[in-house]
Amino acid sequence: MYKINLQCAFQQLNHVQIKMFGTLSEEAEVKVPATKAWALYGTLEIGKLLAGTIVDAVDVVEGDGGPNTVLKVTFMPGSGFSTYKEKFTKVDNENMVKEIEIVEGAFLDIGFNLYRIRIEIKANPRDGSGSSCLHKFTIEYDVKEEFAANASLVTTEPILGVMRVATEYLLKC
Repeated sequence: MYKINLQCAFQQLNHVQIKMFGTLSEEAEVKVPATKAWALYGTLEIGKLLAGTIVDAVDVVEGDGGPNTVLKVTFMPGSGFSTYKEKFTKVDNENMVKEIEIVEGAFLDIGFNLYRIRIEIKANPRDGSGSSCLHKFTIEYDVKEEFAANASLVTTEPILGVMRVATEYLLKC
């Protein structure tokens, strides 16, 4: 499933200022129980898995994988951005929801006020056996008016890469 929601909102300060924000999302079914998928996505294990595959390195700056954990992500050479830092702003183990915000570098360096990824893992309601789940990734972003053209740089390609690597791993375990 591919859904794009691009919106423009207007704020009144001393003059009219355009604030551009939007969301992109991807959802996929994976033939593993939700608890197994969350054991990967809801912890630091996903970073260990991605290091050396779609990113060069994922280093823990602070934290233990819970809220307020900060990671430094280093990209492969030639991938556009070199590094950024992200912070886990929400890790809800009961509802299997994790929110991550870029706090330094990458999109923030090119005029974004916000770049957030939400990961949701849910049992597949069409599977009564509990042997499959749904992975939903949502990107939320907010771009300064003078950098509005950079909104076109936001794509679901990175999250599709994460989903692909994670799914392959989960199906092998």
